[in-house]
Amino acid sequence: MAHLHAAGAGPGLTAESPAVRSADGLVAPQDQQEERTSGRHREQPKIMLDAVSRHIIEQLQQDGRRSYAAIGRAVGLSEAAVRQRVQRLIDVGVMQIVAVTDPMSLGFRRQTMIGIRCNSDLHRIADVLAGMEAIDYVVITAGSFDLLIEVVCEDDDQLLEILGEVRSLPGVTMTETFVYLKLRKQTYHWGTR
Repeated sequence: MAHLHAAGAGPGLTAESPAVRSADGLVAPQDQQEERTSGRHREQPKIMLDAVSRHIIEQLQQDGRRSYAAIGRAVGLSEAAVRQRVQRLIDVGVMQIVAVTDPMSLGFRRQTMIGIRCNSDLHRIADVLAGMEAIDYVVITAGSFDLLIEVVCEDDDQLLEILGEVRSLPGVTMTETFVYLKLRKQTYHWGTR
């Protein structure tokens, strides 16, 4: 395994193939960089992080409001360097910083997971669903359903409207709705590798 060192990044970055590296602790294998720029539809390239970037993410998972200065003290970087790394992690899609709410406490009385079966291009259907404002989660899956979506809405009338839109999409052959009765756990601390 090759060990790559980014200037000023502290501990090395590890990649299994020749890599494109940057001073902000992010690295993508060279072959994935080439696939991304060739225009072919591929899986999103795997971004590998150095230990400092992983530690920054862990700090933000503990408290998304933690200051860059406090994070810098914890990881051994200046406030400016932490700010640059955080912005880069956001820009490449590794993370986002958001406030997570309980929708029911905000007046959204109906949350559901909807399983969808399709008989045509899953990527096209997933893209259409992802463009719908009321749908906050879209995944292509293996198993009984081709797609799973999560819907948060104000009431059953809005849910019926959304279901009608989903069922009318060309290629959608079946849906099954799983209504959430009570939110018992919702966490986002799976950490980094």
